[in-house]
Amino acid sequence: QCAAWISEARAVLDLLEKCPEHQKKGGFPVVVFEGLDATGKTTVATSVRDTLNAVLLRSPPACISPWRAIFDDQPTSIKRAFYAAGNYILASEIARASTQAPVIIDRYWHSTAAYTIATEVNSKVQDLPPAHDDVYQWPEDLLKPDLVL
Repeated sequence: QCAAWISEARAVLDLLEKCPEHQKKGGFPVVVFEGLDATGKTTVATSVRDTLNAVLLRSPPACISPWRAIFDDQPTSIKRAFYAAGNYILASEIARASTQAPVIIDRYWHSTAAYTIATEVNSKVQDLPPAHDDVYQWPEDLLKPDLVL
């Protein structure tokens, strides 16, 4: 709906439409590094990439990363849609790369879920969604990593 006033939204949707549904990973391991900003995720991910001769991918993926500032300045629902689309685009990149080498990822679905939860609560633990809420459930159609650290 926002494509009418955010021209970059159409480009993101075009990239998303090119992604195959239910991507399957290749034979190499896929490892995700998650954590707070400035805690060393990128440093560790780069080191592991170098050690394993792996592919390093980031969320949001490089193809939409330049538009991040535009979407970060939008209402929460549009911002969430941008990052969710980024996860599916990234999954497509993971599927391709994992057929050739191990894949190391600097953030993925967990960061998107954490942001969603953080923007839904009023800073009180008792305001968190209940334990079995859908926000905690891995999307069935999103490629899963082998390990998350």
